[in-house]
Amino acid sequence: MSSQSNSVILRTEDLIKNYGKRTVLKDVCLELKKGEIVGLLGPNGAGKTTSFYMITGMIRPTGGSVYLGDDEITDLPMYQRSRRGIGYLSQEPSIFTKLSV
Repeated sequence: MSSQSNSVILRTEDLIKNYGKRTVLKDVCLELKKGEIVGLLGPNGAGKTTSFYMITGMIRPTGGSVYLGDDEITDLPMYQRSRRGIGYLSQEPSIFTKLSV
């Protein structure tokens, strides 16, 4: 395998999220390599969605960093992350639940 196929494309370092005095995530570190398929598993309330929200820019981390390739994107707004290829699709079967045809 070439080093290109093993290159890290998305990385988080020590992500932290606090809501007031309550710490809901602490020191989350992820490293995703090109071509990998990764699942994030855990019980309700474990922080899976919060982690994804911080990666996509939907919420700001209290601490830590998010990298896309070699670029730190922690402070980029969601639309700029989206332009770079980062997106989030929720488990909701329909995003237009209140509309009818």
